[in-house]
Amino acid sequence: MRPGTLLISKPFLGDPNFERSVILLCRDEAADGSFGLVLNRLTNLTLGDVLDLPAPEHAAATVPLYLGGPVEQDTLHFLHQRADLPGAQELGQDVYWGGDFEMLLGLLGSGAVLADDVRLFVGYSGWSAGQLAAEMQGQSWIRQPASAGKVFTLASDAFWRDILREKGGRYKVLANYPVDPSLN
Repeated sequence: MRPGTLLISKPFLGDPNFERSVILLCRDEAADGSFGLVLNRLTNLTLGDVLDLPAPEHAAATVPLYLGGPVEQDTLHFLHQRADLPGAQELGQDVYWGGDFEMLLGLLGSGAVLADDVRLFVGYSGWSAGQLAAEMQGQSWIRQPASAGKVFTLASDAFWRDILREKGGRYKVLANYPVDPSLN
């Protein structure tokens, strides 16, 4: 799959790490496996809670953190819309992954980048070589190609439901699937 693809969990996935999650695929390589970030798991933390910033009032201190996945939750990853950030990898639709973090902090501090123009993640979602392909064959995920731009347009708390509704057809029905069907 191409970077910039959204992976939408099916409502009956059964894995609490990914229940009703939407993952932006950042890398998918046959030999090295796949890397993605869960887009709709907002934490109660901000960047100022996990990093010593130059000043407590630094604009970056209040940027919220998302849980990117269950792997290496002591790492920090970020998405942004700055093509000029050295080392950033384009995912499509003016969305970039990573790059020079110190420069990003400076841009946030100066107001050149707003908190709404960046998403910060602790941890990530990872698959070993062939694992994601097997999950796709097992129908665990719904693929939404070339949709990286949705990162900055849909609210995180309703992302899963909204992206399924947007897909339309049978997916629109899944958007209303209850969390626990036995309670109906």
